[in-house]
Amino acid sequence: MNKVAITGLGVVAPPGIEKRVFWANIKAGHSFIRDITRFDSSKYPSHIAGQVQELDAYTHISMRLLKKIDLFSHMSLIASELAIKDAKLDLSKEDLKRAGIFMGNAIGGWLYAETELRDLYLEGREGVSPYMASAWFPAAPQGQVSIYYGIKGYSKTVVSDRASSLMAIGYATKIINKNKCDFVLAGGMEAPVTPYALLCCNTSGMLSKRNHQPKTAYRPFDKTRDGFVIGEGAGVLIMEAPQRAKSRGVNAFANIIGYATTCDGFDRINEALDAKQLARAISLALDDAGIGIEEIDYICADGAATKIGDITETKAIKEVFGKIAYKIPVSAPKSMFGNLLGASGAVDLITTILAMENKTVPPTINLNEPDADCDLDYCPNKSQSKEINKAMIISRGRGGINCVLIVEKEK
Repeated sequence: MNKVAITGLGVVAPPGIEKRVFWANIKAGHSFIRDITRFDSSKYPSHIAGQVQELDAYTHISMRLLKKIDLFSHMSLIASELAIKDAKLDLSKEDLKRAGIFMGNAIGGWLYAETELRDLYLEGREGVSPYMASAWFPAAPQGQVSIYYGIKGYSKTVVSDRASSLMAIGYATKIINKNKCDFVLAGGMEAPVTPYALLCCNTSGMLSKRNHQPKTAYRPFDKTRDGFVIGEGAGVLIMEAPQRAKSRGVNAFANIIGYATTCDGFDRINEALDAKQLARAISLALDDAGIGIEEIDYICADGAATKIGDITETKAIKEVFGKIAYKIPVSAPKSMFGNLLGASGAVDLITTILAMENKTVPPTINLNEPDADCDLDYCPNKSQSKEINKAMIISRGRGGINCVLIVEKEK
């Protein structure tokens, strides 16, 4: 793979909106898992989540538009604006037919959909907003970002469960390498803190039921874990060829140098117990990057906090890295703010880039009793100072979808 530069970061997540606030809270290891209070969630088996606060204080979207879109599109528009400003992009000087949008999410816009379906039953078809058709479906954020900025180039939305946004970013790297776009907005968004979406997530059987202790509920790699906690948010990156960034006089934060994806082909929900295909994805990503196992300084883990998920992820890392695996810090920062489902990979990548910039490995919080089968350095409960030049991000979806991306700090 030819390197692809990341020149802008936009994040909307429970730890903060805007990268400096977000990183300060991540580095400190604060938990942002809370009781859900937007609606009566008390009868759900899991009724805690990572929730975005103060969204209206950061919005640049008119009330007229907000009435037409779902929350996941709103968050993606804010994250996109932050990323564009961070990259110092002047869109008025760009050929927007050569700009692309690659986004990923898992469930679509259910807050808008639920409201309109309720009105359908109460009032009949006359009660349903005409914007329902364009507000709920997974490609809506891509469409809204395209319309808002007038972007008309090659674009795509990826729906691949929790691996969606990392897969979208991987897809974007290929498009830039093929010179189909000058620059791309890539990332993901998710807004699952709604009555029906929460119900669907609960029926998966993968959510923590530790409702009485929300701040300590999400505990990857701990033997007392009982599943992950959902979260909402969005992460968007500006991606372009390194030479283009230099011609604009902009320094990249990092470069994507390798990517791979595989499928287990084992079960419609669970990962394969042998972890062979995840290990293969890791090896393929290293080969794509043209680097050896000794060059990886940090691994940002999927951190599902399920027994099968944690053990197979650990097994795959050890299979590829061997004894070196014990020397590489591995952490799941999402333990602080929830699993953002389809947006998780994009936010993990942003977290990793900020970790590189600040020479700090973010912690896995709530890791007090390590599982005997999970014996790597998961950076428990406290961040570690470390020079990170090359890092790996792992993102996995139900049914054995494996995505691995390798990023290198700009020198």
